[in-house]
Amino acid sequence: MTGVADAAGTRAPPLLRSVERLRGALLWLTGFAGAIVFMEPSPYEVTSLLTIVVFALTGLTLRPALMPLIVLLLLYNTGFSLAVVQVSSDSKPVIWVLVSWYLSATAIFFAAVLQTNTAERLSMLMRGTVMAAAASSLIAILAYFRAFGSHSDLFLLYDRARAAFNDPNVLGAFLILPAMLTLQRVLGGRLGEATRASLLLGLIGIGVLLTFSRAAWGQFAFTAALVLLLTFVTSRSPNERMRIVLIAIAGIVVTALMLAALLSLDRVADLFKERASLDQSYDVGHLGRFGRHILGAEIALDRPFGIGPLQFHKIFPEDPHNTYLNSFLSGGWLSGLVYLTMTVTTLALGFRYVFVATPWRPTYLAIYCAFVGTAAESVLIDSDHWRHYFLLLGTIWGLMAVSLAYGRRAAAVAGFAPAGLAPVQRAA
Repeated sequence: MTGVADAAGTRAPPLLRSVERLRGALLWLTGFAGAIVFMEPSPYEVTSLLTIVVFALTGLTLRPALMPLIVLLLLYNTGFSLAVVQVSSDSKPVIWVLVSWYLSATAIFFAAVLQTNTAERLSMLMRGTVMAAAASSLIAILAYFRAFGSHSDLFLLYDRARAAFNDPNVLGAFLILPAMLTLQRVLGGRLGEATRASLLLGLIGIGVLLTFSRAAWGQFAFTAALVLLLTFVTSRSPNERMRIVLIAIAGIVVTALMLAALLSLDRVADLFKERASLDQSYDVGHLGRFGRHILGAEIALDRPFGIGPLQFHKIFPEDPHNTYLNSFLSGGWLSGLVYLTMTVTTLALGFRYVFVATPWRPTYLAIYCAFVGTAAESVLIDSDHWRHYFLLLGTIWGLMAVSLAYGRRAAAVAGFAPAGLAPVQRAA
């Protein structure tokens, strides 16, 4: 990621530089702490809260362009707060709502953080996230092959790797963004950097495979293809485009060879065959995953205020495993409609900024594609309390807001800012 000075030719005083280094270190730590969420409160909550407090005390910018996100998140959580009243005698739903408010606050924080010193802060946050993915993948692989002896079971669930997460599906979903960031380094780095990034991508890829999460497998393949496509489309260089094509071909070959090597192990092959099946017992039938979606939708239509958080599994054998449906059931029509609006708006506006030439566009492409994959996966899984979902949401809105200002400044400096100029200068 290329650094761009917020004020050209201006050097910050030593004290301000020290404060900014502290901020950067905390952002890195927050990104890294996202790998440890198997306890409540997790290290992620502690580090993110500390980071928010430090930034709040030392200066934080909220641009008007962030107001739509703020309003949507306020309405989203208001729906939960109204719906939880009917089950407020139980402390767990109340805590669930409080956690939702806090995670939403982290999304707003990430968006606000990127309004100043964008490239450097984004780099530190994403580096921490990539390091978290590397550590999680390494732990997952070592635990799966029993390198920790009897302690390996701490990082496994049903013989599937979960590292320091509560569930293998969450680990698999978490690894997607770091994998896409690493893929961008493969596409745009020099030979040495691209080689190191390729090894890291392979490590993360094995981590995703050993979660045996069908949704994570699909999301990994889909988002990688989308990153390659959008990077190809937005590239101006024929040589770059040829490199992307060659890397894509090489990636497919290497992935196939790596998968064949892993499947040569009976333990991996048996679980892979079982998990790759599309007719799992908990998916089919009247009360299977998809049957519950239909029955849950019927309940949602009859309950404007929903049934309250964490109540679905009291009616059916399992949770809804559909975030869109769960938003209607847990927060009523208000939360459900706002969540749909927020998702569609982020996807639509976010796609527009794919074509805005900024120094951080490669990172933005990785984040946007990971969000697209998460939005699609949310049809089959409950992602409403995933920490990295709010990281994706906040960074997308933050980068959209700062890219809007960047486009205006670039147009003004180039002398292309007469009255009535469109706010975003698109790349050719």
